Amino acid sequence: MTLYRCFAWRQAARDDHQDGPLWFPRMFQGDGRHDNPDVYGCLYVSGHPESCIAEQLAPFRGQRLTASILRRRGLPLALARLQLDAAAELIDLDDPSVLKREHLRPSLVATGDRTKTQPQALELYRRYPKVAGLRWWSRWEALWVNVTLFDRAAKALTLLDVTALSLEHPGLLEAAEFFGLRIA
Repeated sequence: MTLYRCFAWRQAARDDHQDGPLWFPRMFQGDGRHDNPDVYGCLYVSGHPESCIAEQLAPFRGQRLTASILRRRGLPLALARLQLDAAAELIDLDDPSVLKREHLRPSLVATGDRTKTQPQALELYRRYPKVAGLRWWSRWEALWVNVTLFDRAAKALTLLDVTALSLEHPGLLEAAEFFGLRIA
């Protein structure tokens, strides 16, 4: 499965070291949908490049999109294309039979209330020790498939390529259009 990750990239970093495309940024986690940094690190990725880019642009809705918005912690944003091994198992939180089995409701999976989603993720992580992560839908567009990969999935990931984002990047332009961001 091909997945995309939008992240702050230090080009000189080794792929699996801090600010590299395969680095699980546990030290910066705690506020995310499925974060439980005391137990695991995770990568938030998507099956659609515009989805993970949209997550980075969302705080800037209504503003002009400038090159400065494409930086985090002084680093440029980049789009990594990753390959998840076909044998890696994901729990599909968009599948009604899975939700029924896990006693979850779509509203509890989609909520922005982290006091609900983080304990759900922790419970699934502990109950299914071989699962690589969780599949769910984007809060911005339900057709965008998002995946939260647990750090135990690291060996099942391969980096295909990394591209620094620019104001001309097609995925960035699509995500900006989705939010009505004007290019400066």
